[in-house]
Amino acid sequence: MESVRFMVGQESAAREAGDAGVHDEVRTLVEKAATGNVEAFGELYGIYLDRIYRYVFYHVHSKETAEDLTEEVFMKAWRKIGKYRWEGRPFSAWLYRIAHNHVVDYFRTSRPNVPLDVDIPGHDDQPEAELEQQQMRHMLSRALSSLPPQQKQIIVLKFIEGCSNRMIEQVMGKSQGAIRVMQMRALSALRRRLTEEIAQC
Repeated sequence: MESVRFMVGQESAAREAGDAGVHDEVRTLVEKAATGNVEAFGELYGIYLDRIYRYVFYHVHSKETAEDLTEEVFMKAWRKIGKYRWEGRPFSAWLYRIAHNHVVDYFRTSRPNVPLDVDIPGHDDQPEAELEQQQMRHMLSRALSSLPPQQKQIIVLKFIEGCSNRMIEQVMGKSQGAIRVMQMRALSALRRRLTEEIAQC
């Protein structure tokens, strides 16, 4: 499969959360897609592809697997989009929930041996040439892998995807208070693990 991550999706999270015009644009696209409009869904795919890909990648740590699972997430979204209701939560929260459930199903059924010595994709297409930055990405990847699934999910959503606590609440179905507690524990565990990784260098 072609590397879909680099084909489309240069838009940032501001497309949905930033201004009302963009929010209205996404809502219009969702409503059109819900009636079977493939072109409208294609535009949604272009808007959210990078974000969903990164979210999946940080859980599976494999470029090829992340590409395959991301495509499957969007196929599921296409099949279910007629059932989507706004109800005060953004469309991206709905996509993240589908992505999370799909990743959980993937690990439940396959439990692969996932390589940890892989490059973590950045937010742009510029190659990272500096060895020090590559080493830090590898250490971060290993440290993230050591976290329990929900703690890893919070770190990825909050600090990699830049989601607000309200968005994380909508994705995970937990109160903001519970999310804050889990976030503090996750950061503490991640700090300990990174300290261990650095000490081993």
